[in-house]
Amino acid sequence: MSFAKPHLQRTDPAGMAAAEWVLRHDRGLTAAEQDAFSQWLAADPAHRAAWAEHRRGWEELDRLAGLQTSTHAIPDPDLLKPRRFGRSIPSLSLSPSLSLSLAAAAALALGIFLWQRLATPPAKAPITAAVAAAPLALIERRELPDGSVVELNRGAAVTERFSAGERRVVLARGEAHFTVAKNAVRPFIVEASGVAVQAVGTAFNVRLDRAAVEVLVTEGQVSVAQSTVGGVPSPRANEVPLVSAGERTIVPLAPQAPAPIVEQLSPAEIAARLAWQPRLLDFTNAPLPEIVAEFNRRNPVRLVLGDPSLNSLRLSAAFRSDNVEGFVRLMVSDFGLRAERREREEIILYRAK
Repeated sequence: MSFAKPHLQRTDPAGMAAAEWVLRHDRGLTAAEQDAFSQWLAADPAHRAAWAEHRRGWEELDRLAGLQTSTHAIPDPDLLKPRRFGRSIPSLSLSPSLSLSLAAAAALALGIFLWQRLATPPAKAPITAAVAAAPLALIERRELPDGSVVELNRGAAVTERFSAGERRVVLARGEAHFTVAKNAVRPFIVEASGVAVQAVGTAFNVRLDRAAVEVLVTEGQVSVAQSTVGGVPSPRANEVPLVSAGERTIVPLAPQAPAPIVEQLSPAEIAARLAWQPRLLDFTNAPLPEIVAEFNRRNPVRLVLGDPSLNSLRLSAAFRSDNVEGFVRLMVSDFGLRAERREREEIILYRAK
C-alpha cells in the first residue's frame, strides 16, 4: 500500500492559498512576504475567512496534541519546554475542504503552527517574557507578539521586552536566528552583552559567547551599535558599519581587542554556520521505515514502528527535520495510525485497531 500526496483538485484556491500562508508563517515571513500576505488578506473577504478557518484548524491540532498555550503578557519560564503527547494521540475531524488543504500544506512541510496575529497594537506598557531552549530540544521556534519569529539553538535563552516604541529582545546566552516582521515605527533590537543589533524587517543570526558577539545577516541589513539599555556596553560595538545580507561581523567583548570587521561569506559558509537549524526532509515514494530512521537520526525523540505491516507503507512528502510530533500527528489524523508513548523519549506507531 502506498500513501501519496493528497489529491487537491476539489480544494478551492482561497483555501489552498490560506494553507500555504499558514505554512509560511510557521517558518517565519520575510519582509516581502509580510507585505504580500497583507495584500492577499485585504484583496478578498474570502481570503480572510479561509485564513481564519485554517488557523483554527491548526490551533485545534495543537490542542489535541496537548500543546500548552503561550502568553506574551505574562512571563512564563516554561514557555519553551518540550510539548508532550499523552498516552495516545486523538484524531481530528475537519471539513473535507479544510482537511484537503491542510493535508496539502502538511505534505509540503510540517510545523507547530502558533500564528496568533499579524500585527500587535503598540503596548501600553512594556511586555516581558522569558523563553529558553529546553535541554533536550535541538532547537525551539517561537513567534513573538509582533509576528517576528525566533529560533533558539540548543541552550539559548532570550527575554522579550516589547514596548510602544521598540521591540527589544535580550539574548542572555547561546545562539538565535531572528526573522523580523516589518514595522518601521517600532525598531527590532537584539541586545547581547552590551551589543545592540537593530533591524526593521530582515533576518539575521546572533551568537553570544564569553569572548564576542557574532552577527550574521541572511536577509536585508542591520546596524550594530553599543546598547543603550542594560548589559555591559561593548567598547567596540560602535565601530561596526552596517552589515548586509551574506555578511557577518564579530564584535569582541574585551576592551583591548582589535576593532571588528565585516566580512563576506560564501553560501556554503553561511549554510555551515546555520547548520543547527532544521532541514527539510524530502521523500518520494519512500518506505515509512526510511522516514522514521531520518527523524531518529536528527532528534532526541525516538520513533518506533510497532506493527510489521507498517514497513510496507510508502509516503511522498517533505517534512521539517525537527518536528517529530507534527509528523506523528499527520500519521494519526490523515493516515489512520495510532501512537503511544512508552518511554519519555519514545513514540510507538501502530495500525489503528
